[in-house]
Amino acid sequence: MGALFYNAFQIMENHVIEKLREINRTFYLQFGESFARTRRRVQNGVKRVLECLPDEGIWLDLGCGSGALAVEWLQRGRTSHYIGMDFSTVLLEEARRAVSPFHAGEQVTFLHGDLTAPDWHLAVKDVPLRGILAFAVLHHIPSFDLRLALLGRVHTLLPPGGWFVHSEWQFQHSPKLMSRRLPWATVGLQDEDLEAGDTLLDWRETLPAGSEQGGLRYVHLFTPEELQQLAEQAGFSIEETFSSDGLGNRLSLYQIWKRL
Repeated sequence: MGALFYNAFQIMENHVIEKLREINRTFYLQFGESFARTRRRVQNGVKRVLECLPDEGIWLDLGCGSGALAVEWLQRGRTSHYIGMDFSTVLLEEARRAVSPFHAGEQVTFLHGDLTAPDWHLAVKDVPLRGILAFAVLHHIPSFDLRLALLGRVHTLLPPGGWFVHSEWQFQHSPKLMSRRLPWATVGLQDEDLEAGDTLLDWRETLPAGSEQGGLRYVHLFTPEELQQLAEQAGFSIEETFSSDGLGNRLSLYQIWKRL
């Protein structure tokens, strides 16, 4: 069903990486609006992060989606500047509509950027960031090498001691999500093409007439050991780790990193 038990961090072929990127690009292009309707509020773990996040400077939210965090940011009366970045133009339009009632002006900015591209960081390379956020994002980045490259760019954007706060799905704790795993042959790939933890998930939407339409998503299941390795190689220290969200508060793993 998913490559949960194969050798980790093997070198992934470029055509496989591109296939995984295309799966997620297609999903958010086709189902961006309907997916956004299921993400109107931020998760409890994100709220916990906001309680301890300094309210100063400029913060970049990678994979901002439909703007739920931006709305929460404004509702809490935070005065720090928020920049949201996402590769989905559909979700970015949703985000702009979501914050429009707040008349936030220059306090909230949305940018288009594909985190799997090598130049996504150039749009903010001269911005003096206080910290970077990436909630439920890294698990959509295919291959250990591409994830490490992304984190290297995050490192260059932050000052020493700058915050990088992120969360990853721990979908192995959800029987419902585990039941949605599909074999890689569904998209013409084999288990040996993938890294340990790489999973193809089915997503379903019930239409008004009662019928269903569905799409596919690529996600990666992180282990604490992999996150530790990524942090060390990218030049970060792990300051805090906690679990939250979903039944039993185990659906997401949150970490706060600081740039060394």
